[in-house]
Amino acid sequence: VEVDMSAAKKFRETVTEFKPTYNDFVLAAAVQALKAVPAVNAQWLGDAVHVADVINLGMAVALDEGLIVPVIRDAQEMTLRKLNEAAAKLAEKAKTHRLLPDDYAGSTFTVSNLGAFGVDQFTAIINSPDSAILAIGRMEDRPVVREGQVVIRPMMKVTLSSDHRVIDGALAARFVAAFKEALEAAAFAV
Repeated sequence: VEVDMSAAKKFRETVTEFKPTYNDFVLAAAVQALKAVPAVNAQWLGDAVHVADVINLGMAVALDEGLIVPVIRDAQEMTLRKLNEAAAKLAEKAKTHRLLPDDYAGSTFTVSNLGAFGVDQFTAIINSPDSAILAIGRMEDRPVVREGQVVIRPMMKVTLSSDHRVIDGALAARFVAAFKEALEAAAFAV
């Protein structure tokens, strides 16, 4: 889906306590969507589906050596600022090769954001045993039609990859709709 980031841009300007990144908004919207559609926060365990009762949010980080996915634990309990702090700390640990095994184990859902690399849209590969991963493309001003008028809006494409043994198409669509709604509303607890 395409997400209109106008409200997120406006919200970002109002935050004075710290400077949230757009990826912070993506992480917060993913948490809101997982709360709204908890069946997506699930894992395939070989012969059964386990729906997690916590949101351990994997955050893909690109290193010269390859990709690593540190985990923000109990993300469902975090404000936007706490998500910002946790993500920054884990990204720094990853880039300086100081992650411990506990830092990158136990995710229940993953977000992969290649927008900073100029990627418009991509399909991410699911990190097993998780059942889904959300791929985030770059935000770019584009013409769109709103109320019969062509306007320029900051748009971003997102793609959900999901394991159909756990998440069928309708469930995936409900999650993506909840994610889009959360990000376009930009009503995040600071």
